[in-house]
Amino acid sequence: MKTFGIIGVAGYIAVRHLKAVKETGNEVVAALDNFDSVGIMDSYFPDADFFTEFERFDRHVDKLKRHGSPLDYVSICSPNYLHDSHIRFAIRQGANAICEKPLVLNPWNVEGLMDLEKESGQKIYNILQLRYHPAILELKKKIEQQPDKIHDIDLTYITSRGKWYHFSWKGDPLKSGGIATNIGIHFFDMLTWIFGDVEQNITHKLTDTDAAGMLVLKKARVRWFLSVDYENVPAEIKEKGQRTYRSITVDGEEIEFSGGFTDLHTKSYEEILNGNGYGPVDARTSIEIVHDIRNAKISSLTGDFHPFLKK
Repeated sequence: MKTFGIIGVAGYIAVRHLKAVKETGNEVVAALDNFDSVGIMDSYFPDADFFTEFERFDRHVDKLKRHGSPLDYVSICSPNYLHDSHIRFAIRQGANAICEKPLVLNPWNVEGLMDLEKESGQKIYNILQLRYHPAILELKKKIEQQPDKIHDIDLTYITSRGKWYHFSWKGDPLKSGGIATNIGIHFFDMLTWIFGDVEQNITHKLTDTDAAGMLVLKKARVRWFLSVDYENVPAEIKEKGQRTYRSITVDGEEIEFSGGFTDLHTKSYEEILNGNGYGPVDARTSIEIVHDIRNAKISSLTGDFHPFLKK
């Protein structure tokens, strides 16, 4: 049985990590969050020590190490801009790090973490759960059987957020990386994993609520549109009372992957605990993509662009 610490345990994604640790037969022994609404712990690890101040969490984890019971892993579910620091904390404490997306915000930070792995001998893992989704694995297999074909892809993801979003850290590009990083990075990772390296990255729109552009990959042309604005949800989806719309079409064919997400974090943990899993080198391409989008010069709507931009 491995012991875990978890940072950011009150966040919405943390429950998937708690569940994954539990289902793989391991234990969270220490948890941190400056927000103390963490009753979810009772469903998984009620005996875990809990801290609302990083300094006390740091002292406790250090005490565990000095008393011969160091943490094996630290799971990091904190705001994006803190990931780099919290990964480094885990490594200093002699633990491996398991971090949510994005691993870090900038490409040069990835290089730093790769150096840290070499220096410490410990591992840094990034949760790239779409790589384990059955529909995505099937798509990858299909594309590999068509090595010379250039595919046309439309990616549309609208996940409505209320006013709170823009007042939280997620609404601050310096902390979240902006729309493309916050809600798009797992799609960019999946697409480059299947369709190859980036040859051209064009940004057509970039605001606090929307981002859109064109990615030219080795084996695909991807028109993409991301938004947290409810107004962009198609009318037929609104009529169903839904606030989220997700679509990926490859050569006009819809890829159905709305289900099958429930156990992907557990699958990710299983692979990590078996000595596999994805690290900084795997995460680098998608981090480069969103960094370039964040700093892009906006291109005019000429040539090929996402159809939602015609509205």
